[in-house]
Amino acid sequence: MKSKLPNVGTTIFSVMSSLAAEHNAYNLSQGFPNFPIDERLLNIFKEQASLNVHQYAPMAGLPKLRQEISLKVKEHYSVEVHESDVLITAGATQAIFATIQALVHPGEEVIILDPSYDCYESPVILSNAKAVRIPLTEDFLPDWERIRSSVNKNTRLIITNNPHNPSGRIWTMDDFRELQALLNDFPNLYVLSDEVYEFITFEKKHISAHQIEGLKDRTIIVSSFGKTFHITGWKIGYLVAPPVLMKEIQKVHQFLVFCVNSHAQATLAAYLPEKNLEELGPFYQEKRDFFQSLLRKSRFQLLPSEGSYFQVASFDQISNESDVDFAIKMTKEIGVASIPLSVFNADGTDRKLIRFCFAKDNETLRKAAERLCSI
Repeated sequence: MKSKLPNVGTTIFSVMSSLAAEHNAYNLSQGFPNFPIDERLLNIFKEQASLNVHQYAPMAGLPKLRQEISLKVKEHYSVEVHESDVLITAGATQAIFATIQALVHPGEEVIILDPSYDCYESPVILSNAKAVRIPLTEDFLPDWERIRSSVNKNTRLIITNNPHNPSGRIWTMDDFRELQALLNDFPNLYVLSDEVYEFITFEKKHISAHQIEGLKDRTIIVSSFGKTFHITGWKIGYLVAPPVLMKEIQKVHQFLVFCVNSHAQATLAAYLPEKNLEELGPFYQEKRDFFQSLLRKSRFQLLPSEGSYFQVASFDQISNESDVDFAIKMTKEIGVASIPLSVFNADGTDRKLIRFCFAKDNETLRKAAERLCSI
């Protein structure tokens, strides 16, 4: 049978997690926490289970949850968002897929900035459109000259990711000014802004597309409860979009999942008013600083981590192997799993960089670091 996605195999995240389990290695590869969720969230989850929340939710999401999201957007970004502009999704991946399927037509082009998360390209291909992969700079920031030269009248969408996975870098206001200027020059261009790590930032604060005049009316913003509340297995997120775009996205959404887990929605609707999201950055900054302090005596060179829960490290002083071979070898022989960055690049560019996830309990980080320092 002819495949619609002939170049897609098992994701590197599944490969490395499986390898970690096989060799009993500390899994710092896949981006998920290994510590308990907030006890209050767990208690609300239990409380909601006894209520009448087990049937289909409205297609767009529970009104109470959408209202609470609107309030959080206003609180953090000083922007009014109507609850009708919010769509609850089965994780950020489904939000991204539904958006691309709804807005991108055959023959159109989508700009993807590499290294990029692996869920961006496939829905573009399934739309019979063209993914235009453009490398970020060596500092993992947008190369605006190169981006601008790649945009044309057929470019429908540019996908941005801020804070960035895998690098952990954060855009500056100058980057948003460049994006604004690009949209001014190309009126048929829209932005898909992946902001799933929006509340996990450190010394440098996150700037959201919500806050930029001239962007918010041309932007679909994707967020993730899984990342924010350490509940990746719940697979629940949301997107915010202007009405003209939301209408089209909902058409696709209803035939992908129709609606999202009602129990999880009810739980989050009750939990959101109680949760101070400003606590998340300091929580993960402490973990980042702890992990970095443990690796100071190692031979790895640590790159800046401004947001997300990832730390990129260079191993070019340790080995000449490819990053994939090095990551596999380290999992098998050292007992620590990581993610090689070359897999995030369309052309496979290998700069001898690997990504560690520090969303782990301190004992896991300590034991993993001991092994990394032994190299």
